[in-house]
Amino acid sequence: MSEEIYDYLVIGAGVVGAAIARELAGVTPAVALVDARDDVTDGTSKANTAILHTGYDAKPGTLEGKLVARGYELTNQYCQETDIGVLKTGAILVAWDQEQAESLPGLQEKAEQNGYFATEIISPEEVYRELPRLGEGVTGGLRVPGESVIDAWSVPLAYATEAVARGATLFLDHQVQGISVQDGVTVVKTNRSELKARWVVNAAGLYADEIDEMFGYHRLEVHPRKGELFVFDKLAAEFADKIVLAAPSKVGKGVLISPTIFGNIMLGPTADDMEDKTDTSTTEEGFEFLRSKGAKIMPDLLTEEVTSAYAGLRAANNQSDYLIDLDAAQRYVIAGAIRSTGLTSALAVAEYILGMLAEAGVEVAIRDDLPAAPVMPRLGEHQLRPYQDNEKIQQDPEYGTMVCFCERVTRGEIRDAMHSTIPAHNLKGLRRRTRAMNGRCQGFFCGAEVERLFNEQKGK
Repeated sequence: MSEEIYDYLVIGAGVVGAAIARELAGVTPAVALVDARDDVTDGTSKANTAILHTGYDAKPGTLEGKLVARGYELTNQYCQETDIGVLKTGAILVAWDQEQAESLPGLQEKAEQNGYFATEIISPEEVYRELPRLGEGVTGGLRVPGESVIDAWSVPLAYATEAVARGATLFLDHQVQGISVQDGVTVVKTNRSELKARWVVNAAGLYADEIDEMFGYHRLEVHPRKGELFVFDKLAAEFADKIVLAAPSKVGKGVLISPTIFGNIMLGPTADDMEDKTDTSTTEEGFEFLRSKGAKIMPDLLTEEVTSAYAGLRAANNQSDYLIDLDAAQRYVIAGAIRSTGLTSALAVAEYILGMLAEAGVEVAIRDDLPAAPVMPRLGEHQLRPYQDNEKIQQDPEYGTMVCFCERVTRGEIRDAMHSTIPAHNLKGLRRRTRAMNGRCQGFFCGAEVERLFNEQKGK
């Protein structure tokens, strides 16, 4: 057992846990960030629709609605500071029948109740002017200009990187197996060691209910909800320059079509309730579902090449709102039941928890010796990438040596990813940090060289 006693131990290094660790490390460097996987953001946070939400459609009066709206502001500001790609594309909720068209005024009213006043109801003709590739049958639309697409991989990595720069210790490959109290200190037993902490924060996502039970609670039930998506080739980018959503109906919200920060078009997700919290396989049934929905929304898109397909697991649960609670007696905080909106709200969740700790009498003054926020690699297609930066190439020719031609990734970027504060531990992590092997050929051309460079830099 380590003799060090951390002031805070955060379980879960996804986007929410990493944001919380960053916030707490601003108070004290004695923070541990623990995750069962071998990389940060390797669970739910790695596979989502990568949308930065305004919070227009949250249930009014909920904690989720409040924190998403606040997180939208904080995340936009943070991405500007750290060079993370954000593209304000706007979104249009498309009505496909009379029922959906009649729901649009209510959706606009809900947005205003949430403090978002920029929506606009538009006619079918206006919808088609903005999205001429849509299929037949549009009956109206709601324009939401503030919705954005974001580099969803770099966001949690930046939070974790800044937490470590502030003094936090990152424990990867540490699966929590038990919790006990010894001499007034919480002992967190993992598969590799035992860690001591004065406070424990549960941000374990899909496994938050299991950690909650270790503290004696039986309030949260989490099960995985699989979402499968298609990613279309960059040549399809002209089909949609904004997020296309279906107006909600009795059968749910449906699937979306969205540009990505990397220049692709995405179709999905499905929503299948599962039992296995590790099953991220794609399925024939999922593909057929996406094809049938895509044929209705934008039939021409299905004639384009699919670059990749993937599946992510969301933490579906039995709560009607975020579950963020503090147990002062056990010095335990839970940040659970946080849906895919957690990508937007994570910084606000962390801020909210800091406020809860202050109300509980904990000293949470921010230190005055904090390092500057990290500057992250520019991965957005609209950003100035290293291969385009002549000044950068003149200073270091490695940024002009192409390795992955589909995604324009250079030797310099791969080297940097392997020598960063939180380096890539495997090729999947390298892909998320650089875009290498994520393009049209899916590593067929560059895979061997990327792997060689990975091993070479790892050896160094």
